[in-house]
Amino acid sequence: MKPGVPPAPTGGVALGASSVPEVAATGSKIAMLLNAAELWVRTLGTIACMATLTIALAAMFVSVRRPASREEPGARFALWTPVLLAATILFFAAGALLWRPLPIHAPPWLQAATLMVGGPLFFGGLALYLWGLFSLGRMFAPSSGFGVRVQAAHRLIATGPYAHVRHPMYLAVIAAALGGLLLYRTWAALCFAVIMFGLAVRARREERVLSQEFGPEWQAYASRVPAWLPRFGRGRRSGA
Repeated sequence: MKPGVPPAPTGGVALGASSVPEVAATGSKIAMLLNAAELWVRTLGTIACMATLTIALAAMFVSVRRPASREEPGARFALWTPVLLAATILFFAAGALLWRPLPIHAPPWLQAATLMVGGPLFFGGLALYLWGLFSLGRMFAPSSGFGVRVQAAHRLIATGPYAHVRHPMYLAVIAAALGGLLLYRTWAALCFAVIMFGLAVRARREERVLSQEFGPEWQAYASRVPAWLPRFGRGRRSGA
């Protein structure tokens, strides 16, 4: 060492090296917490989804046994009990076959974001679906992509979620499908989310049939209540 030259500090290198394991340990703990939270939410979501599907299928099979006042030919075939049962079995079989993870690695920040966004969408969608189903009661009539069915002695329901949007159950299914895609990130969830946007086409077909069935009553309801997103503020208070 030359005279007058202070020795080079050595503590800085040791301090930096010791902080690396601490950062890694913190990151590992966060990842473990996120994985545990995701597992818990997915398990709870599976239970809630299966319960909702059971209720929906039970209501559907009961509904198709009631007489209809209006039934398009395609709906008569698609909602025939043997066909409906076969379609249900195929739906679950396809879901099981495609229940494979998407080739996506979610870093911790993305994993946290999917939980915070996907959770409310998924569980909120299931809750909205059940609210709509119970609000319809005996007026619930399933439809398909092949046609629309209207129950005999049907009356227009404008209470519950139907006081806010005209298609709350379809909106619920789309929301739950998107939330499920964020939470589960499987090929089955992706296919289901994409297919469910076709409900917008089915909704337009249903509106045409309901307009024929209820006439001015439907027109007044449709002018007052939006199709998909509720109105807030002045427009809703004025009934616009």
